[in-house]
Formats: sequence, C-alpha cells, structure tokens
Amino acid sequence: MSYYKHHIFFCLNERTNGEACCAQHRPQEALDHCKARVKALGLAGPGGVRVNKAGCLDRCAGGPVAVVYPEGVWYTYVDREDIDDIVDSHLKQGQVVERLVLPPDVGR
Repeated sequence: MSYYKHHIFFCLNERTNGEACCAQHRPQEALDHCKARVKALGLAGPGGVRVNKAGCLDRCAGGPVAVVYPEGVWYTYVDREDIDDIVDSHLKQGQVVERLVLPPDVGR
C-alpha cells in the first residue's frame, strides 16, 4: 500500500524566455484552493491525499497542468470549479474527471 492514496502535483514552473508555462495561469491559487479543500474534507495526510507543488512537468502546451498519482492522470484546469471537480470526483471518490484530462499528445 502506498503512503498516500492520491498524490497531486501542480506545475508552478515559470519561464522567463517568453515560452508558454503554467505560471502564466496562476497555478499557486489552484494549488492553495486544492490544499484547503482536501483539508476541509478530511482527506489530507497519510492514507489520504497529499497536495504538492512541482517544477516543470514538461507539458507546458496544456498548461496549467496537474498530475494525480499513483494513477498518472494528467489534468488541465481553468478555475476553482475544475479543482473542486478533481477533488470531489478523483481524490475523494476515485473517479477520473474525463472532461479535464489532458490529451496524451500534448507536450511542451
């Protein structure tokens, strides 16, 4: 058994050369909202959910991006409602939010 049931990483990478990057989409706000929601629902901690920031996940063209492990499901999101859907459906109930899944061919 894994230490965490789900581990979600939010890319916070910022590129200074003008290339597309997740930081252009205010991912810190999404991470903070996700972390607060996970905690409020009692999902945080060992055996539950861990919310972390990440550097570049190399899928910049689909930004902002987050990835949930151990499943390896890649998400893109727009607003708090999208984050709520990820928390409520995937992190709480184990159901992938298909409408937010990042297509597999989207890279940098």
